Amino acid sequence: MEEAPQKTAGWTAKIVTLFPEAFPGVLGLSLTGKALEEGLWALDTIDLRTFGIGRHRNVDDTPAGGGAGMVLRADVVAAALSAAGMPEDRADWPVIYMSPRGRPLTQAMAHRFSQARGMTILCGRFEGVDERVLQEYGIEEVSIGDFVLTGGEIAAQVLIDATVRLIPRVLGNQASTEEESFSDGLLEHPQYTRPALWQGRAIPEVLQSGHHAKIEAWKRAEAERLTKERRPDLWRAWCAAHNRDPDEDREL
Repeated sequence: MEEAPQKTAGWTAKIVTLFPEAFPGVLGLSLTGKALEEGLWALDTIDLRTFGIGRHRNVDDTPAGGGAGMVLRADVVAAALSAAGMPEDRADWPVIYMSPRGRPLTQAMAHRFSQARGMTILCGRFEGVDERVLQEYGIEEVSIGDFVLTGGEIAAQVLIDATVRLIPRVLGNQASTEEESFSDGLLEHPQYTRPALWQGRAIPEVLQSGHHAKIEAWKRAEAERLTKERRPDLWRAWCAAHNRDPDEDREL
């Protein structure tokens, strides 16, 4: 298999898609857009239609065995992936297919991707992609949630955003990524800012106390409380990692 071409900028996302005009989309705005302009990361779209078959550049066909919709052809997808470059070292350059049946995207996964030189993302359409091309190239399937989208482009932007923001210098404040939700396995604590009193609701006194130890204890207690209430799956995993009883009866 071919090696992925050397990057001309920072971390690079190669996107195989029927809609290259969908990119950079929201990735071209705010901090990710500024980082893109500054070369902290790069974007390369590969138009799948270019590799279509025949005069009409067909990229799909009817499902084998019958069924609704159309399926992206293995030969067409393979040609596009080959043009993008298929690396041998997938730790250095992951190849991803955005799919609702994939492993759920997590903060840990985004961190792993940010440590690579870049990644290639295949955006599906219609009923999906011929399974043989996924098997042939050992493509990793990733899901952004238990729902179905009309295509993988929005999901790919979610994955890129979650990854790019972890690249050094993109956010400008590394502490932000260390303190946010999921970074230590818990949801983030509530945030407040001025005014101190709004609509009869005051900022918790402890946050205005200047007592750093008490503030940190409050943040941790709130993070634990919210995680236990809203994401019992995350709470159980966090407790298992910290030798805690997830059902312990105590005030958080």
